Amino acid sequence: MTTESRPIPTAPAPAMPAEVPAWRLLATLAFAGAAAGLLIVLAYIWTRPPIERHRANALRAAIEEVLRSPARADTLYMVNGAIATQPPEDAKPGSVERIYRGYDNEGRLAGYALVATQAGFADNIVVMFGWSFASGELLGIRVLSSKETPGLGDKIEKAPFTGQFPGALVPLRGVKDAASKGGGDDRDAIIMVTGATISSRTVIKGINNAMERWKPLIADFESRRVASGGGAL
Repeated sequence: MTTESRPIPTAPAPAMPAEVPAWRLLATLAFAGAAAGLLIVLAYIWTRPPIERHRANALRAAIEEVLRSPARADTLYMVNGAIATQPPEDAKPGSVERIYRGYDNEGRLAGYALVATQAGFADNIVVMFGWSFASGELLGIRVLSSKETPGLGDKIEKAPFTGQFPGALVPLRGVKDAASKGGGDDRDAIIMVTGATISSRTVIKGINNAMERWKPLIADFESRRVASGGGAL
């Protein structure tokens, strides 16, 4: 007796997925990219006003601090190597260097607020400081930006270090302690923060460099103001 062999049934092969057209892939990628770009633009538009307001408020607070609460402060601009009351017509926002001229309640010059940027231990240290054109004294300082070591380098942002600058005369020099100031008029001596001498020197150097650059420009601006009767330049 012969046994008839029967083929073993096999499962049907799975259907191959239909090939996605290349144009559909490109359209999907283009849509996703456009949507992501739109979200970025909308986020920028929504967040820009509060960011700008915060920056403006921080700037006003710094000017008031370093100029000892002036009645008002005018913005001046660096134009063609000289100080002017108006920026160039074709200047892009934020592309022109600025300083600030403060006035007291009687409309007299209270001082200038200037910004100094200098490379520190971790990154640039940005300081705003006030300077009296009449006496040549510093009026005060405020650290605007610093990434120095917390608990050590960041001591440059507060007293007693910052409290030494009002009344000081530039160019400044850094000293280790009170005994190192020397005799005579030591109003140019600033005691550096122990353990953060690099950060301390950076602030001092930044102010010295800024004053070396801006002092003759301010003197020229004041001379031109007197010659023009105090009008706009």
